[in-house]
Amino acid sequence: MTRRVVLFLLSAFLLIGTAGQAQAAGYRYWSFWDRDGGKWVYATQGPSLVRPSDGDVQGFRFAVSENSGDAAQPRGTADFASICAKTPAKDGSKRVALVLDFGTGPDAPSGETPPAPRTACARVSPDATTADALAAVADPLRYNTNALLCGIAGYPKSGCGEQVSQKQNSSATAAPETAENDDDPSLGLYAGIALVAALAAAATRQARRRRNATR
Repeated sequence: MTRRVVLFLLSAFLLIGTAGQAQAAGYRYWSFWDRDGGKWVYATQGPSLVRPSDGDVQGFRFAVSENSGDAAQPRGTADFASICAKTPAKDGSKRVALVLDFGTGPDAPSGETPPAPRTACARVSPDATTADALAAVADPLRYNTNALLCGIAGYPKSGCGEQVSQKQNSSATAAPETAENDDDPSLGLYAGIALVAALAAAATRQARRRRNATR
């Protein structure tokens, strides 16, 4: 009975160790953002549904992330005044400032290099959506069959929201592998195995004592 308990504990520790070493998955995609004062806010609707007002600032960022909570924001601090400085107001139209951040090398699909981030001021009709504004300044756009925005200004050339493990995504910074790394999950695993081994040894000694006592 004691041996069964020990084997069960050992199996549990091994499963925990395997789970801790499993790589979290993320998705490579274009995220869509609204500029609210001096901060970016993750958009709650897609660019084909949002109808921005004249003077709005919106951004797009290409990166790998697990969800909207850890999505990378567009870089830079450009505001509407600076982005649309050379695009004066005009009756019968509106201006939308766009920040296009193509991301970093580690987030890029294999064989592709992200273009440099840039801004653009789109002059569109008053009822135009963000997708219309984007098409006016960043063609060609690429969408999938579910109307998900897959490419801006031809980047990336292929792929659309594909799943990528953190191991594949080298932009995730790994902690140095040193003996002093207290956050290393393998330390807990090794300690657990050592504990199970000690329990097994104790159980074996106890069983031997019982056999000797009955002789």
